[in-house]
Amino acid sequence: MSFPNYPNKYKNVSILNPENIVEYRRHLGRLPKTQFPQGVLFCLERGLPKRLRRRIPVRMVGSMLGDLYMVKKSKDKVGVMANFGGGAPIVTELAEELVVLGAKEIIIMTWGGALQPDLAPGDIVVNDRAIRDEGTSHHYLPPSKYVPADPQLVDRLANAIVTQGSECTIGTTWTTDAPYRETLEEVQQYQAEGVKTVEMESAGLFAIGEVRNVRTASVVVIMDSLAKLEWEVPDKLDRIQKSLETVYSAAIKTLSAS
Repeated sequence: MSFPNYPNKYKNVSILNPENIVEYRRHLGRLPKTQFPQGVLFCLERGLPKRLRRRIPVRMVGSMLGDLYMVKKSKDKVGVMANFGGGAPIVTELAEELVVLGAKEIIIMTWGGALQPDLAPGDIVVNDRAIRDEGTSHHYLPPSKYVPADPQLVDRLANAIVTQGSECTIGTTWTTDAPYRETLEEVQQYQAEGVKTVEMESAGLFAIGEVRNVRTASVVVIMDSLAKLEWEVPDKLDRIQKSLETVYSAAIKTLSAS
């Protein structure tokens, strides 16, 4: 993907920057009054911070296109963003603003589809790079097929998941803007290349990591599957929910240890 009218757009100067938005919100008194976290977990599972608040106490400190929680035991070093929707544009916008406010490490946890037949619902995949089949990353970086996660953060996160007693694999994800346009030809191609998952956010977040020089990683809990070249879903969500809780805890521990 490229911009035929502005092929070097990623090099050009932007009129509006996240620093401007942060300062404007501060001026209006619409910025959460808190010490902003150095580590942030983007949690796409709605209600998970509240559901696990007895195990991992949090306090909601305000809203930034979503709800921002601070993890109490981290002494406000780690925050959780929740209830912000999904997709690379919103994740990238939030990441930009949080970096301006002091974030150094960002992890996103989401559900996604399996492309490989050995992945089952509830399996956990930590992504070390993303295929850029969305639009957002191309505003930030020159054309390329992949954008990488931070390798050290990937390893730390994978080790934390294993320490929690769960298995996980590390591999490539396919990030797309159009879940209803995941075509047969693409799935077959990416299967042959060994791509493990498909989701909608990772490439955008990894682009911010590259441009803003912050550490980023993503983890996908398998929800459904395209591995047999048709859409398959599980009858029950119990294993998926358990894995989401494991990933949530492991990600917070990873960010807290920085």
